[in-house]
Amino acid sequence: MKFLDLAKVYIRSGSGGGGCVSFHREKYIEYGGPDGGDGGKGGAVWVEAVEGLNTLIDFRYQQHFFAKNGQPGMGKQRTGKSADDLILRVPVGTEILDEDKETVIADLTQVGQRVELARGGNGGFGNLHFKTSTNQAPRRANPGQEGVERTLWLRLKLIADVGLLGLPNAGKSTFLAATSNARPKVADYPFTTLHPNLGVVGVDEVEFVVADIPGLIGGAHEGRGLGDLFLGHVERCSVLLHLVDGTAGDVAEDYRTIIQELEAYGGALAEKPRLTVLNKIDALDETEQAEAKAALEEASGGPVLLMSGVAGMGVKEVLRALRTRIDKDKLRHKIAIEEPLSWQP
Repeated sequence: MKFLDLAKVYIRSGSGGGGCVSFHREKYIEYGGPDGGDGGKGGAVWVEAVEGLNTLIDFRYQQHFFAKNGQPGMGKQRTGKSADDLILRVPVGTEILDEDKETVIADLTQVGQRVELARGGNGGFGNLHFKTSTNQAPRRANPGQEGVERTLWLRLKLIADVGLLGLPNAGKSTFLAATSNARPKVADYPFTTLHPNLGVVGVDEVEFVVADIPGLIGGAHEGRGLGDLFLGHVERCSVLLHLVDGTAGDVAEDYRTIIQELEAYGGALAEKPRLTVLNKIDALDETEQAEAKAALEEASGGPVLLMSGVAGMGVKEVLRALRTRIDKDKLRHKIAIEEPLSWQP
């Protein structure tokens, strides 16, 4: 199934049915009076987050979603049938954006979460509603309320605990393939990964989800390479795993390139907890490892772990460090939610 994380849709809720102008006609009843029924309600358009989806590819082939109109009222005080609601089923993590592509209408982060995008029009009143003591034979009825028409964008941001960052061929897909059942494409040329991949990783009987995104290069925020559009998929992560190729000529410069792209992307992404790892150490001798690690620690200003995804060296230590960071992040969010608001006069 092809991965698609951005789609444009056109929606329209149903209009309400018009009210009916009718009079009761029955043998031996001289003054039957008005009996026009009300119109039915138009169908609304909803969006719902469901399990089992991880792409918006369904909205590539169908972009128009129009709910049906309510039926008009009828004589003998019969109300028109209301139309069924229309539900757009999307993956968990989907954002609903207005036509300007910036205003966030809804953010669906949990299974079963539903949001009404366009409310159906109410049905019009039949002439029975307008009967009074001074107007016992009204000949007017209300038309149904018009439906709502909107143009919206759906943007998918994958839900994962760990997001992989690095230049092309830093070993991100190899790490994901070595630690999970995911099978991303792995090759010895840049930009092998063209769309995000998810994998479930386990360590010490604890599982968490890792997201692999296409590599970044200098100037990605200006559209170079594949750009920075895929960074949205790691915005929700608890921790970022920054892999640096140990065989590169200047590991410190490679590190700074990614950090500059995170800062240029904006938001809180650059402030997220990060774990820096020097990868591909199986291709380095002890002296080269020490020199590369020292240069990377100086550039990052923090500790650096050593790993080789192909040889499996240091992988367990990296996974345990990730698990610790994830637990701390979840605990911090739990405290923020449970912490009572301070009273202010």
